[in-house]
Amino acid sequence: MDILGIDEAGRGSVLGPLVIAGVVIDKRKEAILDNMGVKDSKKLTPQRREVLARKLKKMFVFDTVVYSAQDIDNLRAKGVNLNEIERKGMQELIQKLDFDEAIVDAVDVKPQRFQDKLQRATGKHVKAEHKADDKYIEVSAASIIAKQTRDEAIAEINKCFEDVGGIGSGYPSDPTTKKFLSNYTYNEMPVFVRKSWSTVAKLKDVQTTLI
Repeated sequence: MDILGIDEAGRGSVLGPLVIAGVVIDKRKEAILDNMGVKDSKKLTPQRREVLARKLKKMFVFDTVVYSAQDIDNLRAKGVNLNEIERKGMQELIQKLDFDEAIVDAVDVKPQRFQDKLQRATGKHVKAEHKADDKYIEVSAASIIAKQTRDEAIAEINKCFEDVGGIGSGYPSDPTTKKFLSNYTYNEMPVFVRKSWSTVAKLKDVQTTLI
């Protein structure tokens, strides 16, 4: 049986893309992945993620859907929330790849609702669960590819800003990211900044008040 595992990286980030990855794995090869040390990407070092992502891409069929900061801002401006953005990306992968069953890391507080929406939209057998990246090795594999793909994108952006201390991880709680954002007014924010995030949007409110 071929299992499609799907997970994302960059959901809460204020900088850079949201990456959704899907990888198709023959269930009989789960033991091989286990022996390789495949697990939820958050439990791996960046170096180990890089090695495993490279191996997984060579061994299995995979694909990614990438939403840039501008894509996210544009969709949110149209009333599409983040859960729906992720669902659309997962739906795209489910419709594109061949498999027997899909397992996705549910982003909805109600996994069954998320599962039902994906099944209705695709006509495919889908299982959606919280913490699926920790429970199912196929989803763990997808989490590694998603995280490594996003890390590479952030690293490329960071190269352009090393002279000002870099951009950090891109997450709002990162002091380096906070410092980077403080260098710009709302209207001056680079294209890779999610301007619809509250961290950034509140700057617009402050600046409007000052004017």
